[in-house]
Amino acid sequence: MKQYDYLIVGSGLFGATFAYKAKQRGKKCLVIDKRIHLGGNIYCENIANINVHKYGAHIFHTSNKEVWNFVNSIVEFNRYTNSPIANYKGKLYNLPFNMNTFYALWGVKTPEEAKAKIEEQRKASGITYPKNLEEQAISLVGKDIYEILVKEYTEKQWGRKCTELPAFIIKRLPVRFTFDNNYFNDIYQGIPVGGYNKLIDGLLAGIDTKCNTDFFECREYFESIADKTVFTGKIDEFYNYRFGKLEYRTVQFETETLDCENYQGNAVVNYTERAVPYTRIIEHKHFEFGTQSKTVISKEYSSEWREGSEPFYPVNDEKNNALYQQYKELADQEKRVVFGGRLAEYKYYDMDKVVEQVLRIK
Repeated sequence: MKQYDYLIVGSGLFGATFAYKAKQRGKKCLVIDKRIHLGGNIYCENIANINVHKYGAHIFHTSNKEVWNFVNSIVEFNRYTNSPIANYKGKLYNLPFNMNTFYALWGVKTPEEAKAKIEEQRKASGITYPKNLEEQAISLVGKDIYEILVKEYTEKQWGRKCTELPAFIIKRLPVRFTFDNNYFNDIYQGIPVGGYNKLIDGLLAGIDTKCNTDFFECREYFESIADKTVFTGKIDEFYNYRFGKLEYRTVQFETETLDCENYQGNAVVNYTERAVPYTRIIEHKHFEFGTQSKTVISKEYSSEWREGSEPFYPVNDEKNNALYQQYKELADQEKRVVFGGRLAEYKYYDMDKVVEQVLRIK
């Protein structure tokens, strides 16, 4: 009989939730992580008594009541509502595109006027069958919104021109003809009271964990001590890059503590012009309505993934998706390995969908 029922590689939301549910079923788990802390990308670092989202802003939102009740059974969530602002050449616009945005752009005051303006620009474009992301976006929202709020921001994020990106990346753009700045349409939304570490600590309570531990350095040993492996890392690395390497985008963070109470008045401000090298600035205290005397901000810089950097966003174009399918065919044949999360499944996951996925596993 082996020491553990499950070896769980990665202590992010998928791995931690899986461990919690397995423990409830009487299973013994060991969770290992190559980082020096638990929690994966939702880990928070305490700076100046502020919970800093070390790997970028994470806002929990869902319409799945089971998922919402589950996470709230671990830690209470606050009422934070994501209402990002876009800064383009010093002018501010509300996101998602809504009546506040349209008023700032065109001075229109009614939904009818806004709809007419967008329709006029869509017709003027003459685009019937969008061939790339640029044409897809213009055909959805017109030229003004595209050029001010989509084009340069997207090119910074992806490191490619919008004319070179496939149309399917933007299947739709959220357009709201109300004065509603809430970015998400989900029923439930919030941040754990006290930060995401409270959620991870609650999920992993009473479970064996090891940080600063690389699965691949002692793979044979780790696989020998458990009946099954739950793998949440890069699927191509699991198979030693047999078919080649999948591509990712990564993000660098420039975090600083400022000697002021309130830097930008909002948790998230996107910088949509190319001339500003970072994509956005996060002011972390606003996620928890902080009243500390200092504040902490993080500037985010998007770039191509290189060996040694953190893989954040799968590049789900046709070439990479075809390569992933080859790895998935191998994964589907595994009897003793469960693959889960955005790196193992090579797809972008919202947090609620990660939890939902685990709750479905029998």
